[in-house]
Amino acid sequence: MPKKPKKQPKNFQTKPPVVVVLGHVDHGKSSILEAIKDLKITEKESGGITQHIGAYQVEHDNKKITFIDTPGHEAFSAMRSRGAKVADIAILVIAAEEGVKPQTKEAIKHIKKTGMPAIVALNKIDKREAQPEKVKEELSKNGIIVESLGGEILSVNLSAKTKQGIDELLEMIILVAEMEELKSKTEMPASGVIIESYRDDQRGATATLLVKEGILKNKDIIGTDSAVGRIKTMEDFQFNPIEKAGPSTPIVATGFNIVPQVGEKFTVFKTLEEAQIKAAKKTAKRKGEKDVFVFESDKKILNIILKADVQGSLEAIKESFKSIPSDEIVLRILKAEVGDIIESDIKLAESAKAKIVGFRIKASATIQQLAQQKKVKILLFDIIYELIQGTRELLSRLLEPEIIRHDLGKLKVLALFKTEKDRQVIGGKVSSGQIKKGALIDVIRDGKKITQGSIIQLQRNKKEVDEVSKGQECGILFKGMPVIEERDILDIYEEERKKREI
Repeated sequence: MPKKPKKQPKNFQTKPPVVVVLGHVDHGKSSILEAIKDLKITEKESGGITQHIGAYQVEHDNKKITFIDTPGHEAFSAMRSRGAKVADIAILVIAAEEGVKPQTKEAIKHIKKTGMPAIVALNKIDKREAQPEKVKEELSKNGIIVESLGGEILSVNLSAKTKQGIDELLEMIILVAEMEELKSKTEMPASGVIIESYRDDQRGATATLLVKEGILKNKDIIGTDSAVGRIKTMEDFQFNPIEKAGPSTPIVATGFNIVPQVGEKFTVFKTLEEAQIKAAKKTAKRKGEKDVFVFESDKKILNIILKADVQGSLEAIKESFKSIPSDEIVLRILKAEVGDIIESDIKLAESAKAKIVGFRIKASATIQQLAQQKKVKILLFDIIYELIQGTRELLSRLLEPEIIRHDLGKLKVLALFKTEKDRQVIGGKVSSGQIKKGALIDVIRDGKKITQGSIIQLQRNKKEVDEVSKGQECGILFKGMPVIEERDILDIYEEERKKREI
């Protein structure tokens, strides 16, 4: 049962809960959001990763709930890394027939790190293979203990396909929100967080704003650490014009001078000059800081230019890049911005010997032709996980291969027939194993290696052969420093060059 709500302090009002939906790819995060708002999102997506305005709001039992629709937990983490407390409640989605997966564990880490209350949504319960009780046991091993197993975390069995359990999920969200006694100040200048941002060809810099405190009004002057402007247009998540928005309300706004960064806090200012001064100070401070993706190193470096459809995608990809090991190869992002690939990207890539990596953007036929002329590689992806894997493959190609030695045999030198500048013709007997044409040689004298080389030709009974076995005598054309003497031991071996992966 929810706690009895406390009397709200002066200037505080109860606010709708802000909910983020997290979980493993293809476990139904987007399908659940679609089932809740009954709008077709999934068919516009790839791999279960959503890319649109980033938030929406619904009503249930005359109470509003705001859902943040991020491109996965990476973007959500990027928002938190900028100090933004974005959501109040997390929904952990798990497919009831598959159980806990790698991204499920990552989502659990994010939930624990934020300290947010969570609700477990066991999706695809309509499938015959569904085993909700088994999944609950798996969760308990990962520190998420639901009520039915003696814990405090609510859980619901649902099916995004049949919409079974959706109403129950919404009721749980409202219950948790009441227990948390969520509230916000309203009689103050509006402030909040940038949820999504992109450049619209017609309307310019556009952003989805989540109001946290105060009442945001149309024509207000707003500013972030990177962008400022007076609101030109203000719309709800369905692009209906509105004049004001209170706490927990997502709105789409235009009027910024540049595209703001996802996760930045925004504030309302009295004057445009005041907003510009604050942004200028932050910009100057950032210029004095070392970019997280710029390295001074003796390591090999992969330069990339990253282009994406929206700012949230850039944040998600950058956050994912942090998980790529950089012990031997450094990933350096020369430029990361929203929009399709343009001529200046090709020129920069050519001069910096960089690869261009694009996410849900296009490269026109003209750009592709220019890239081919300049020998610039363009890689385009529609799924974040495939982009990360593709980048790992680029990095792996720069790794020195692993050299694996395979010992073949030994030969005792019995005679020297001819010595030239870098070659010797010698005769000997194979004392162990076998020797092969083309194999490598370590020359051993008194137990110490004195030089190395290779077998250019191999003869037995004055006929060229490919290999000679133990106990047989043979002639060898040795390539290397001509220092071999009688009674030296030749260690014969081959080397395998094994490709390494990051």
